[in-house]
Amino acid sequence: MKSAITLIKARRLRSDMTEAELALWLQLRDRRLAGFKFRRQFPVGPFFADFACWQAKLIVELDGGQHSEQVAYDQQRTHFLEQQGFTVIRFWNDEVLLNWEGVKQVILWHLQRKISPHSGF
Repeated sequence: MKSAITLIKARRLRSDMTEAELALWLQLRDRRLAGFKFRRQFPVGPFFADFACWQAKLIVELDGGQHSEQVAYDQQRTHFLEQQGFTVIRFWNDEVLLNWEGVKQVILWHLQRKISPHSGF
């Protein structure tokens, strides 16, 4: 069971989304991308995944300028998430805002190689 603190933090993160996170969420929500269900600011252990598709065990992370200064932290975080069975893919915020079609194709490729959305999950 998730703690109240985790739920409060997830709610705060969802309300403070960046422009790129909001743009991506509008494309992923309500099973809009090939029928896959995504959750935003999804807690996985001590971390919060920007966007997670539990069914395909896929996490989509968006990186802004601050990520160039926290490479070691991001590597540790990705390693932990991969140990939990997730595939982690990362995009720069500008990629989502300026090249949605390219981002979409990469996400779809990862989703479709992992599982079909109609497999009964």
